Amino acid sequence: MSLVRTLLAACAAVLVVGAWADEAAIRKNLAERLPNFPPIDEVSKTPIPGVYELRIGAELLYTDEQGQYVIQGSIIDTKTRANLTEARIAKLTQVDFATLPLKDAILIKQGSGARKMVVFGDPNCGYCKRLERDLVTLKDVSIYTFLYPILGPDSNVKSRDIWCAREPGKVWRNWMVDGTTPPKAMGACDTSALERNLALGNRNRVNGTPAVVFEDGTRSPGALPAEQIESRLVAAAKR
Repeated sequence: MSLVRTLLAACAAVLVVGAWADEAAIRKNLAERLPNFPPIDEVSKTPIPGVYELRIGAELLYTDEQGQYVIQGSIIDTKTRANLTEARIAKLTQVDFATLPLKDAILIKQGSGARKMVVFGDPNCGYCKRLERDLVTLKDVSIYTFLYPILGPDSNVKSRDIWCAREPGKVWRNWMVDGTTPPKAMGACDTSALERNLALGNRNRVNGTPAVVFEDGTRSPGALPAEQIESRLVAAAKR
């Protein structure tokens, strides 16, 4: 029995050393051949023999064990039809919903508000307006919108006017759905939340709007139709 354990341990050690040697070769060769290649955060094996994943932030590339080739695209499991690349990115970009500073968001409560979701939105974002029209149709949901002005100076102005309004949720929705221009903010108003929102988005790699985060930490870039949002809310509630 001890001999079996010894052999297994030896095999495991060989595999670890082999994987380390492959990673070292990949990093060395890519650095030498592609001096402007971005820093690699992690090198890991994929289910495909001889193919390694290169993680650069939340972006994924693939290479062989010598770093001779770089592959961009998705790995699809033909048996299960699962997109392994998308699944991996979803895991990498998950958000801890419980840690989000919801006090810095605009709250719109529909029905009981029992279900929760977060939206990063820019007031001048056309896709955000499309999303907002779909959000209106949802039932029993609390929608927390982090104003995320990234589309230019006017987005900053409108975000300030909306955040400083007496009823920010009403003003936001009137603008996004009906096109009613937000009233100009008058007097002093603490807009530090807008700066914190930008920092929050940067930490969570929110590179565009709208970005939707569900209560289970999963997220989706872009404007989802109402039926997809509903199914994601149901799925999040089950986790």
